[in-house]
Amino acid sequence: MFARSLLVAALLSATAASVSATTMLQVWQPTPSGTTAELRGLSVVSSTVAWASGAKGTVLRTVDGAHWQAMQVPGADKIDFRDIHAIDAKTAIVMGAGPGAASRIYRTEDGGASWKLMTTNQVAEGFWDAMAFWDKDNGILFGDPVKGSFQVYTTGDGGASWREVAAKGLEAMPNEGAFAASGTCLSVAGASDAWIATGGSATSRVFHSADRGKTWRAASTPIPAGAAARGVFSVAFLNAKEGFAAGGDYKETRMAGVNGAATSDGGATWTPVSIQPAGYMSVVAPVPGAPRALVAAGLAGSGYSLDAGKSWIELDRTPMNTVGFASPSRGWAVGPKGLLMKYIGTPLK
Repeated sequence: MFARSLLVAALLSATAASVSATTMLQVWQPTPSGTTAELRGLSVVSSTVAWASGAKGTVLRTVDGAHWQAMQVPGADKIDFRDIHAIDAKTAIVMGAGPGAASRIYRTEDGGASWKLMTTNQVAEGFWDAMAFWDKDNGILFGDPVKGSFQVYTTGDGGASWREVAAKGLEAMPNEGAFAASGTCLSVAGASDAWIATGGSATSRVFHSADRGKTWRAASTPIPAGAAARGVFSVAFLNAKEGFAAGGDYKETRMAGVNGAATSDGGATWTPVSIQPAGYMSVVAPVPGAPRALVAAGLAGSGYSLDAGKSWIELDRTPMNTVGFASPSRGWAVGPKGLLMKYIGTPLK
């Protein structure tokens, strides 16, 4: 009996150690989202406040960092919200992506209790891809080419109204477009810099504007394109000079090869990088509080870099659409079928 007790104790101890080791290796913790809709938009305000968005007019919000409330914007049940920008716990702007009037902007100022339709795309062949904000008032939105050039709009009142910009330098190549996969194919930095990422044509490109979208200059990246599902899906900048682009082919989620590119001159030139894990990445995001940290994610999984994208370490193989961080130790991820996850791994710094 004594020997059996020792054996049982040893087995329990080994099991506990195994469970502990497994827990230590886990970096993303599944969190109830209250929805099965595909989620693609994510905006992190703080360690306790974040918003997410997705298909069927779906919006999610947390105000304690632990529990999320799912809601549906009235009259938008057929709208796919591919991007969301939150100002605080009460105020958020959500962007629908789709042909013509399916591309639209809603705004709430009461935590999602009510929503107001602010604007719709008046061009039937238009398709909005992403939006980003320099501050609480000034933002930029862009969409796929119309009559040969990408669409650009700006706001100066927190998304309440938008004005189309007669931008120069946004002429598209044949079959070139952007990917509204995560709300991050558009990035801003400082007070006036903006970058947009493209694919689908012979070459993937990143466009840069230093004057809030009035004029643009394009640069080719080494991320392969040449097919409708292939190119740069996301771009992020740590400052006005250091940035990173991520992408691949969403139909070949585990395809090996170059799926990233780094720049140190504001996007004028790009150096090829292989993100880990290998495969399709739909988002790359900075980590606030860690000046050189980035997290990339997609249907191939997620990885991180602590040196502005020069080298990468795999985090996980869970398929995701986008990620966002409040600090090196607090972040979230969203993805297919209502996937919502909280980052619980080692601080990324």
